[in-house]
Amino acid sequence: MRTDLCDTLGIEHPIVGFSPSEHVVAAISRAGGLGVLGCVRFNDAAELDAVLTWLDEATDGRPYGVDVVMPGREPTEGAVTDLTQMIPSGHRDFVEQTLLRLGVPPLEAASSRPGVLGWLHSVARSHVEVALRHPVRLIANALGPPPADVIAQAHDRGLLVAALAGRADHARSHVAGGVDIVVAQGYEAGGHTGEIAGMVLIPEVVDAVDVPVLAAGGIGSGRQIAAALALGARGVWMGSVWLGTSEYRSSPGLREALLRATSGDTVRSRIYSGKPARLLRNRWTEAWAAEDAPAALPMPLQNLLVSEAHDRLMASDDPTVVPMPVGQIVGRMNAVRPVAEVVADLVTETDETLTRIHKLL
Repeated sequence: MRTDLCDTLGIEHPIVGFSPSEHVVAAISRAGGLGVLGCVRFNDAAELDAVLTWLDEATDGRPYGVDVVMPGREPTEGAVTDLTQMIPSGHRDFVEQTLLRLGVPPLEAASSRPGVLGWLHSVARSHVEVALRHPVRLIANALGPPPADVIAQAHDRGLLVAALAGRADHARSHVAGGVDIVVAQGYEAGGHTGEIAGMVLIPEVVDAVDVPVLAAGGIGSGRQIAAALALGARGVWMGSVWLGTSEYRSSPGLREALLRATSGDTVRSRIYSGKPARLLRNRWTEAWAAEDAPAALPMPLQNLLVSEAHDRLMASDDPTVVPMPVGQIVGRMNAVRPVAEVVADLVTETDETLTRIHKLL
């Protein structure tokens, strides 16, 4: 299984794997794909620099990439204190009352984490600045193309730039802005996602642009990779499937929630960051869907609002409330396996599927 994307990125298999875990990212790259580290969790540039320094060694000289979150329209900026004051008291009351109703205890120690400031444009820029000091191969933006100066800096250093798109017109705009690779992400995807399903979106984007297209959204098998290639994609972008790997360090409660979920146990909501994102459906998401629940706040205020709540929900280790972005592929995540085994199975099944289709013809 090889396409021209492999030569472009310097990888063996046209599999690009996104994960917030550096251990997963390193394992994907070592297995012949391109691991891409999600940077939004890093509030501190020094912490990101240390992780990328670790990746420089842990990937055994194989390429890897980074993913930042830089909205096309810059969200509200400001110091944490100033932003926090913009959150309505009614929203705070709703969060606290919901946690009490769900039986979620307070943290044993107060959280010093103010929220995921990676949603801020300025913090995302600092992520790019750090990444440019490392031998990364790709910078991807989860919310469209980065600013022109960021793309120019990446190109000056020989890096490729990718951007996620949920519509064909978005993809055309991305390419016009200088993006090298478009990730066509279908509605099935976890995290931030649009409203068009992959089977419809992928060929639309392939026909709309003249750069390589990666298929994304609910992909977790070789048969799906073969289908993506048939639709014109040069490779795949996979995220949720790695949550079920042994390299992903998960609490028992979260692991249980992921393993027992079906493909129907997700919901697309703004409650995670302020922008539509697909999450595990549970008692926490259902509370926000109730008639008496307030509307989600815009990015980054929503994340600041729920940040401590998310810490408490995760610390509770209750599989019925843990907050987690995940795609509809979660229904196929039924066992914990090493990344290398997952990649090997993907390659084998893709090859077998393509061979079977060839015989049919």
